[in-house]
Amino acid sequence: MADSAFLGLVAILILALCFDFVNGFHDTANAIATSVATRVLSPGWAVTMAAAMNFLGALSGTAVATTLGKGIVPLELATQTLVLGALLSAIIWDLVTWYFGLPSSSSHALTFSIVGAGIALAGTGAIQGDGLIKVWQGLGYSPILGFVGAAGLLMLLRRLFAECSPIRVSAFFGRAQLVSAVYMAFSHGSNDAQKTMGVMTMALASYYGWSESQWEVPFWVIVAAATAMSLGTAMGGWRIIRTMGMRLAHLRPIHGFAAEAAAATVIEVSSRLGIPISTTHAISSAILGVGTVQRASAVRWGVAGNIVMAWVLTIPTCTAMAWAITTGLRLLGGG
Repeated sequence: MADSAFLGLVAILILALCFDFVNGFHDTANAIATSVATRVLSPGWAVTMAAAMNFLGALSGTAVATTLGKGIVPLELATQTLVLGALLSAIIWDLVTWYFGLPSSSSHALTFSIVGAGIALAGTGAIQGDGLIKVWQGLGYSPILGFVGAAGLLMLLRRLFAECSPIRVSAFFGRAQLVSAVYMAFSHGSNDAQKTMGVMTMALASYYGWSESQWEVPFWVIVAAATAMSLGTAMGGWRIIRTMGMRLAHLRPIHGFAAEAAAATVIEVSSRLGIPISTTHAISSAILGVGTVQRASAVRWGVAGNIVMAWVLTIPTCTAMAWAITTGLRLLGGG
């Protein structure tokens, strides 16, 4: 039993890193779409920068990992079967939405896959309200704050630079957007990579029988998750980059700066508070915010509607899919 349990742990850790890799290339667009769309960075340089900053951002904390790893399902219920079912569900959903070019939320795919897997093993009573409330807060607040923050920042910048020529404005924000792109990529790593850290640590806690007080994300887990995400980012999710950077709204450097700065701030604050938000929600909403300030017709609302549809479908689909997969694993003797 010990040998099979250890092999199961190794398999889960590898699968978790595969999810992190998929998350990286799925969410590359979150970090670089606006910079590529405004032609401030070439796709090659943008991807390289995003990969490096994702790695550094992933090393910056573990508050989100703690929320996801032990805040949704109690450690005593976090079996290998639960973790495996949740990971498989989240990976499948990420690949499906990547194939169709829909920037859905990897964060909520994983979170609600954990919810579905927990219900499959121990019923609805297995879900801890406090952790789930944090997730719902992020789900509700991040798109609103991203939209309002980006729109407000753009209006302020327009007022401040009203006397400058369009050429000078574009030249200045072409340089400024290099900073906001770095900030966006760093914040993306700080929130998204931590989700995989939380799942990996959950699997370790299950195998070693850790109590709540023994919970700690090992340093090697942090480095491994950071590396997997940065490698995935380096591969690039070009289908989604096209949707977010080139089909949502027409962007110039000032718009890209406002969108990235607002979205990155929302993500970074959430990371420090331990709230696992969707970086996709934050940057998509920010792009819509700056597009709306230009004029409502500048936003391709049909594309935006497809994105919202993917957001809405993620929660019930991943919950149900994880429940089904976990139930199947349990019936096959997954334990």
